[in-house]
Amino acid sequence: MRRRSEHVKKILENCRWIFGAWPKPATSPLTAGDCPELDTSELLNEDDQKAHQSLIGAPQWAIQIGRFDIQTAVMTLSHCRAMPRRGHLDRVKRIHGCLSKMRHAAIKIRTDAPDHLNIPVKLHDWECSCCADAKEEIPLDAPKPKGKPVTVTSFFNATNPCHHLISGKSVAGILHQLNKTRIDWHSKLQQTVETATFGSEHVDARTCTEQVIDLRLALRHLGVPIDGPTMVLGDNESVINSAAIAHSKMHKRWVALSCHCMRHAVAASIVNVITSLGRKIRPTF
Repeated sequence: MRRRSEHVKKILENCRWIFGAWPKPATSPLTAGDCPELDTSELLNEDDQKAHQSLIGAPQWAIQIGRFDIQTAVMTLSHCRAMPRRGHLDRVKRIHGCLSKMRHAAIKIRTDAPDHLNIPVKLHDWECSCCADAKEEIPLDAPKPKGKPVTVTSFFNATNPCHHLISGKSVAGILHQLNKTRIDWHSKLQQTVETATFGSEHVDARTCTEQVIDLRLALRHLGVPIDGPTMVLGDNESVINSAAIAHSKMHKRWVALSCHCMRHAVAASIVNVITSLGRKIRPTF
Protein backbone atom coordinates (compact mmCIF):
# COMPACT_ATOMS: atom_id res chain seq x y z
CA MET A 1 0.00 0.00 0.00
CA ARG A 2 2.87 2.37 0.78
CA ARG A 3 4.40 1.86 -2.67
CA ARG A 4 1.01 2.45 -4.29
CA SER A 5 0.56 5.74 -2.41
CA GLU A 6 4.07 6.85 -3.36
CA HIS A 7 3.40 6.08 -7.02
CA VAL A 8 0.14 8.06 -6.98
CA LYS A 9 1.95 10.91 -5.25
CA LYS A 10 4.53 11.03 -8.06
CA ILE A 11 1.73 11.09 -10.66
CA LEU A 12 0.08 14.03 -8.89
CA GLU A 13 3.39 15.87 -8.52
CA ASN A 14 3.94 15.51 -12.27
CA CYS A 15 0.49 16.99 -12.88
CA ARG A 16 1.29 19.92 -10.56
CA TRP A 17 4.62 20.49 -12.33
CA ILE A 18 2.86 20.69 -15.73
CA PHE A 19 -0.03 22.95 -14.69
CA GLY A 20 1.48 24.75 -11.72
CA ALA A 21 -1.25 23.62 -9.31
CA TRP A 22 -2.59 20.46 -7.71
CA PRO A 23 -5.54 18.85 -9.55
CA LYS A 24 -8.96 19.65 -8.17
CA PRO A 25 -10.30 16.61 -6.20
CA ALA A 26 -13.09 14.71 -7.98
CA THR A 27 -15.33 11.89 -6.79
CA SER A 28 -15.33 10.09 -10.17
CA PRO A 29 -12.90 9.94 -13.11
CA LEU A 30 -15.58 11.12 -15.58
CA THR A 31 -18.97 12.75 -15.17
CA ALA A 32 -22.09 10.63 -15.77
CA GLY A 33 -23.04 10.41 -19.44
CA ASP A 34 -19.83 12.03 -20.65
CA CYS A 35 -18.77 11.20 -24.23
CA PRO A 36 -15.16 12.31 -24.82
CA GLU A 37 -15.22 10.98 -28.40
CA LEU A 38 -17.76 13.69 -29.33
CA ASP A 39 -15.68 16.58 -27.98
CA THR A 40 -15.41 19.47 -30.48
CA SER A 41 -13.21 21.89 -28.51
CA GLU A 42 -10.04 23.32 -30.03
CA LEU A 43 -7.13 21.02 -30.85
CA LEU A 44 -4.13 21.16 -28.55
CA ASN A 45 -0.84 22.63 -29.66
CA GLU A 46 2.31 20.52 -29.77
CA ASP A 47 3.38 21.26 -26.17
CA ASP A 48 -0.08 20.54 -24.76
CA GLN A 49 -0.25 17.32 -26.78
CA LYS A 50 2.94 16.12 -25.10
CA ALA A 51 1.48 17.05 -21.71
CA HIS A 52 -1.72 15.14 -22.54
CA GLN A 53 0.21 12.03 -23.60
CA SER A 54 2.29 12.14 -20.43
CA LEU A 55 -0.73 12.62 -18.18
CA ILE A 56 -2.79 9.86 -19.82
CA GLY A 57 0.14 7.41 -19.74
CA ALA A 58 0.97 7.79 -16.04
CA PRO A 59 -2.43 6.59 -14.68
CA GLN A 60 -2.05 3.35 -16.66
CA TRP A 61 0.69 2.35 -14.22
CA ALA A 62 -1.64 3.18 -11.33
CA ILE A 63 -4.21 0.82 -12.87
CA GLN A 64 -1.63 -1.98 -12.96
CA ILE A 65 -1.05 -1.69 -9.20
CA GLY A 66 -4.72 -1.75 -8.27
CA ARG A 67 -6.53 1.49 -9.16
CA PHE A 68 -8.91 -0.15 -11.63
CA ASP A 69 -11.61 2.37 -10.69
CA ILE A 70 -10.14 4.74 -13.31
CA GLN A 71 -9.48 2.08 -15.95
CA THR A 72 -12.54 2.68 -18.15
CA ALA A 73 -12.00 6.45 -18.16
CA VAL A 74 -8.30 6.09 -19.03
CA MET A 75 -9.11 3.55 -21.75
CA THR A 76 -11.73 5.88 -23.27
CA LEU A 77 -9.41 8.90 -23.32
CA SER A 78 -6.52 6.82 -24.67
CA HIS A 79 -8.42 6.54 -27.95
CA CYS A 80 -8.09 10.32 -28.30
CA ARG A 81 -4.29 10.48 -27.98
CA ALA A 82 -3.65 10.99 -31.71
CA MET A 83 -5.52 14.32 -31.90
CA PRO A 84 -6.36 15.42 -28.35
CA ARG A 85 -8.50 18.49 -27.75
CA ARG A 86 -8.78 20.97 -24.91
CA GLY A 87 -11.74 19.09 -23.47
CA HIS A 88 -9.73 15.86 -23.38
CA LEU A 89 -6.98 17.56 -21.40
CA ASP A 90 -9.57 18.82 -18.90
CA ARG A 91 -10.89 15.28 -18.51
CA VAL A 92 -7.38 13.97 -17.85
CA LYS A 93 -7.09 16.57 -15.10
CA ARG A 94 -10.31 15.20 -13.60
CA ILE A 95 -8.86 11.67 -13.58
CA HIS A 96 -5.89 13.00 -11.63
CA GLY A 97 -8.34 14.75 -9.32
CA CYS A 98 -10.01 11.40 -8.66
CA LEU A 99 -6.62 9.91 -7.82
CA SER A 100 -5.94 12.89 -5.55
CA LYS A 101 -9.19 12.55 -3.59
CA MET A 102 -8.72 8.80 -3.04
CA ARG A 103 -4.94 8.58 -3.16
CA HIS A 104 -4.77 6.06 -0.31
CA ALA A 105 -7.22 3.57 -1.88
CA ALA A 106 -5.78 0.05 -1.86
CA ILE A 107 -6.72 -3.57 -2.43
CA LYS A 108 -7.41 -5.43 0.79
CA ILE A 109 -5.70 -8.83 0.93
CA ARG A 110 -8.22 -11.34 2.26
CA THR A 111 -7.19 -15.00 2.22
CA ASP A 112 -10.42 -16.49 3.60
CA ALA A 113 -12.58 -18.30 1.06
CA PRO A 114 -15.97 -16.84 0.07
CA ASP A 115 -19.11 -18.75 1.02
CA HIS A 116 -20.66 -20.12 -2.17
CA LEU A 117 -22.76 -22.79 -0.49
CA ASN A 118 -25.92 -20.68 -0.66
CA ILE A 119 -25.56 -19.94 -4.38
CA PRO A 120 -28.07 -22.09 -6.31
CA VAL A 121 -26.15 -23.83 -9.09
CA LYS A 122 -28.35 -25.53 -11.68
CA LEU A 123 -26.62 -28.59 -13.13
CA HIS A 124 -27.86 -29.71 -16.55
CA ASP A 125 -27.37 -32.98 -18.41
CA TRP A 126 -24.78 -32.64 -21.18
CA GLU A 127 -24.73 -36.32 -22.24
CA CYS A 128 -26.81 -35.80 -25.36
CA SER A 129 -25.06 -32.63 -26.49
CA CYS A 130 -21.90 -31.84 -28.45
CA CYS A 131 -20.20 -31.05 -25.10
CA ALA A 132 -20.75 -34.52 -23.66
CA ASP A 133 -17.01 -35.33 -23.58
CA ALA A 134 -15.86 -31.90 -22.41
CA LYS A 135 -13.12 -32.04 -19.77
CA GLU A 136 -10.77 -29.50 -18.27
CA GLU A 137 -7.26 -29.87 -19.64
CA ILE A 138 -4.89 -30.57 -16.74
CA PRO A 139 -1.23 -29.92 -17.68
CA LEU A 140 0.85 -33.07 -17.33
CA ASP A 141 3.97 -31.12 -16.36
CA ALA A 142 2.29 -29.18 -13.55
CA PRO A 143 3.77 -29.66 -10.05
CA LYS A 144 1.84 -31.45 -7.35
CA PRO A 145 -0.59 -29.00 -5.69
CA LYS A 146 0.34 -28.01 -2.16
CA GLY A 147 -1.12 -25.77 0.51
CA LYS A 148 -4.68 -24.61 1.02
CA PRO A 149 -6.97 -24.64 -2.02
CA VAL A 150 -8.17 -21.32 -3.45
CA THR A 151 -11.63 -20.40 -4.69
CA VAL A 152 -11.74 -18.47 -7.95
CA THR A 153 -14.65 -16.07 -8.48
CA SER A 154 -15.17 -13.95 -11.60
CA PHE A 155 -17.57 -11.16 -12.46
CA PHE A 156 -18.43 -9.84 -15.91
CA ASN A 157 -20.63 -7.04 -17.18
CA ALA A 158 -20.87 -5.21 -20.50
CA THR A 159 -22.00 -1.61 -20.86
CA ASN A 160 -25.08 -0.76 -22.86
CA PRO A 161 -24.67 -1.00 -26.65
CA CYS A 162 -22.97 1.98 -28.29
CA HIS A 163 -20.97 3.07 -25.26
CA HIS A 164 -18.48 4.51 -27.75
CA LEU A 165 -20.78 6.63 -29.93
CA ILE A 166 -18.43 6.86 -32.92
CA SER A 167 -17.62 3.15 -33.30
CA GLY A 168 -20.82 1.83 -31.69
CA LYS A 169 -18.90 -0.62 -29.51
CA SER A 170 -19.59 -1.62 -25.93
CA VAL A 171 -17.04 -1.86 -23.14
CA ALA A 172 -16.27 -5.20 -21.48
CA GLY A 173 -15.76 -5.13 -17.72
CA ILE A 174 -14.29 -8.20 -15.97
CA LEU A 175 -12.99 -8.79 -12.44
CA HIS A 176 -11.29 -11.91 -11.04
CA GLN A 177 -10.83 -12.84 -7.37
CA LEU A 178 -8.75 -15.47 -5.59
CA ASN A 179 -10.66 -16.19 -2.40
CA LYS A 180 -11.71 -12.63 -1.42
CA THR A 181 -8.79 -10.78 -2.97
CA ARG A 182 -9.01 -9.09 -6.38
CA ILE A 183 -6.08 -10.15 -8.53
CA ASP A 184 -6.97 -9.21 -12.12
CA TRP A 185 -9.26 -6.76 -13.97
CA HIS A 186 -10.15 -5.96 -17.56
CA SER A 187 -11.88 -3.00 -19.23
CA LYS A 188 -11.66 -2.67 -23.00
CA LEU A 189 -13.75 -1.88 -26.06
CA GLN A 190 -15.19 -5.03 -27.58
CA GLN A 191 -14.02 -6.08 -31.04
CA THR A 192 -17.50 -6.33 -32.57
CA VAL A 193 -20.43 -3.92 -32.78
CA GLU A 194 -23.47 -5.50 -31.09
CA THR A 195 -26.99 -4.23 -31.73
CA ALA A 196 -28.39 -5.53 -28.43
CA THR A 197 -27.24 -5.98 -24.85
CA PHE A 198 -27.69 -9.75 -25.26
CA GLY A 199 -24.93 -9.91 -27.87
CA SER A 200 -22.49 -7.64 -26.01
CA GLU A 201 -23.00 -9.59 -22.78
CA HIS A 202 -22.27 -12.86 -24.61
CA VAL A 203 -19.02 -11.46 -26.01
CA ASP A 204 -18.05 -10.29 -22.52
CA ALA A 205 -18.95 -13.67 -21.01
CA ARG A 206 -16.76 -15.47 -23.56
CA THR A 207 -13.81 -13.16 -22.81
CA CYS A 208 -14.29 -13.78 -19.08
CA THR A 209 -14.41 -17.57 -19.64
CA GLU A 210 -11.20 -17.52 -21.69
CA GLN A 211 -9.46 -15.52 -18.97
CA VAL A 212 -10.69 -17.97 -16.32
CA ILE A 213 -9.24 -20.91 -18.27
CA ASP A 214 -5.89 -19.11 -18.55
CA LEU A 215 -5.94 -18.18 -14.86
CA ARG A 216 -6.68 -21.73 -13.72
CA LEU A 217 -3.91 -23.05 -15.97
CA ALA A 218 -1.43 -20.55 -14.48
CA LEU A 219 -2.44 -21.54 -10.94
CA ARG A 220 -1.93 -25.23 -11.71
CA HIS A 221 1.55 -24.55 -13.10
CA LEU A 222 2.31 -22.69 -9.85
CA GLY A 223 1.22 -25.70 -7.80
CA VAL A 224 -1.85 -24.00 -6.34
CA PRO A 225 -4.80 -26.32 -5.60
CA ILE A 226 -8.12 -25.03 -6.98
CA ASP A 227 -11.34 -25.63 -5.10
CA GLY A 228 -13.99 -26.71 -7.61
CA PRO A 229 -15.23 -24.84 -10.68
CA THR A 230 -14.89 -21.07 -10.94
CA MET A 231 -18.01 -19.13 -10.07
CA VAL A 232 -18.72 -16.78 -12.99
CA LEU A 233 -21.38 -14.21 -12.19
CA GLY A 234 -23.19 -11.83 -14.54
CA ASP A 235 -26.34 -9.72 -14.39
CA ASN A 236 -28.01 -10.87 -17.65
CA GLU A 237 -30.19 -13.88 -16.93
CA SER A 238 -30.79 -14.66 -20.62
CA VAL A 239 -27.06 -14.94 -21.27
CA ILE A 240 -26.59 -17.15 -18.21
CA ASN A 241 -29.41 -19.49 -19.25
CA SER A 242 -28.15 -19.69 -22.84
CA ALA A 243 -24.72 -20.76 -21.65
CA ALA A 244 -25.92 -23.21 -18.99
CA ILE A 245 -28.68 -24.95 -20.96
CA ALA A 246 -27.46 -27.33 -23.63
CA HIS A 247 -30.20 -26.98 -26.25
CA SER A 248 -30.78 -23.22 -26.48
CA LYS A 249 -30.14 -21.81 -29.96
CA MET A 250 -28.12 -18.83 -31.20
CA HIS A 251 -28.70 -17.23 -34.61
CA LYS A 252 -25.71 -14.91 -34.98
CA ARG A 253 -22.52 -16.81 -35.74
CA TRP A 254 -20.18 -14.85 -33.44
CA VAL A 255 -22.70 -14.90 -30.60
CA ALA A 256 -23.12 -18.65 -31.09
CA LEU A 257 -19.35 -19.14 -30.89
CA SER A 258 -19.21 -17.14 -27.66
CA CYS A 259 -22.06 -19.25 -26.28
CA HIS A 260 -20.36 -22.53 -27.28
CA CYS A 261 -17.14 -21.42 -25.59
CA MET A 262 -19.02 -20.92 -22.33
CA ARG A 263 -21.02 -24.14 -22.70
CA HIS A 264 -17.85 -26.17 -23.14
CA ALA A 265 -16.41 -24.64 -19.96
CA VAL A 266 -19.63 -25.34 -18.05
CA ALA A 267 -19.85 -28.93 -19.31
CA ALA A 268 -16.19 -29.50 -18.39
CA SER A 269 -16.86 -28.20 -14.84
CA ILE A 270 -14.37 -25.37 -15.35
CA VAL A 271 -16.96 -22.71 -14.52
CA ASN A 272 -20.42 -22.40 -13.08
CA VAL A 273 -22.29 -19.46 -14.61
CA ILE A 274 -24.79 -17.79 -12.30
CA THR A 275 -26.83 -14.62 -12.43
CA SER A 276 -26.21 -12.16 -9.62
CA LEU A 277 -29.57 -10.40 -10.03
CA GLY A 278 -31.52 -10.22 -6.80
CA ARG A 279 -28.66 -11.60 -4.73
CA LYS A 280 -26.08 -9.88 -2.57
CA ILE A 281 -23.17 -11.14 -4.64
CA ARG A 282 -20.69 -8.41 -5.39
CA PRO A 283 -16.92 -8.06 -5.74
CA THR A 284 -15.18 -7.83 -2.36
CA PHE A 285 -13.75 -4.33 -1.89
